[in-house]
Amino acid sequence: MIEREIIHTTTASRKMFSFLQDLLQFLVLFVRVLIELIIVLLRSIVPKKLKDISEEIVLITGTGHGIGRELALHYAAYGSTVVCVDIDEKNNMETVQEVRRLNRGAVHSFSCDVSKRDQVLALAKRVQTEVGPVSVLVNNVGIMPTHPLPQQSAEEIQRVFDVNVFSQFWTIQAFLGQMKEQGKGHIISLSSIAGLVGLSNLVPYCATKFAVRGMMEALHEELREGPYKDLIKVTTIFPYMTNTGLCKYPKVKFPTILGLLDPKQVAMRIVEAHRSNCLEVTIPSCLMYINNWTRLLPSSCGIMLKDYIDSGVESDLN
Repeated sequence: MIEREIIHTTTASRKMFSFLQDLLQFLVLFVRVLIELIIVLLRSIVPKKLKDISEEIVLITGTGHGIGRELALHYAAYGSTVVCVDIDEKNNMETVQEVRRLNRGAVHSFSCDVSKRDQVLALAKRVQTEVGPVSVLVNNVGIMPTHPLPQQSAEEIQRVFDVNVFSQFWTIQAFLGQMKEQGKGHIISLSSIAGLVGLSNLVPYCATKFAVRGMMEALHEELREGPYKDLIKVTTIFPYMTNTGLCKYPKVKFPTILGLLDPKQVAMRIVEAHRSNCLEVTIPSCLMYINNWTRLLPSSCGIMLKDYIDSGVESDLN
């Protein structure tokens, strides 16, 4: 009887000790979160020092036009060595010529279908040999078929995933090793506002952009838990509709507030996010906060807000 009481008392003590340990760990977590919130608030008030990118070798996909071209110009203006990659050789060379007129960083042109893994792996070897190891990768390339899902062909759906998603897997696999060898690196991938909310006429496109978000979040965890935690950074960009030609029939209810973005401004914000080591950035920045807070509300409230904003794209089959 006495032995049972001793065992019972010992078990109860262990449970109490375990509970107190868990409680202490939770309190420590709470304090750390509170401190981090204060630090983030202070950083938003005090301008953060932006890192120097003048010595970086920056490879950008989809530089033949739009955001990709503007990114090449911005990085070159900071003195970076820019590697322009596009399947369209003519447009890519036009970008290279514009960059050279800046008389700043060196610029190189490579033709590649980044949706093809073998071509990307071959590109990585060529760039390392002819230019040097890539330290910054900007996954910008993307396509956007805009019509209802029943009218999307199997070939269109396959192609949008090949270009928007699989190309990013192939480039990361190809260039991450070069970054690890250098002990530094930064991977910037373009998702979209369509990677935060679903939109009509963009079902496959939205799926690809949600996939990019998931890929980058998981990649961040892999790097954070490994030996390259503080050495290789990742940034995911979620731009609103941008005037690059992809949005053939944009639907905008409030053009003065949420009109199409200028590719130059988008590129400038992307480079700023890179230099600030931001993890996730929407353009404009307010959309991240709106999305996060809306997700805390009942789904019906989110739908009301979405209907009120009433922005998106019309079908290109009309």
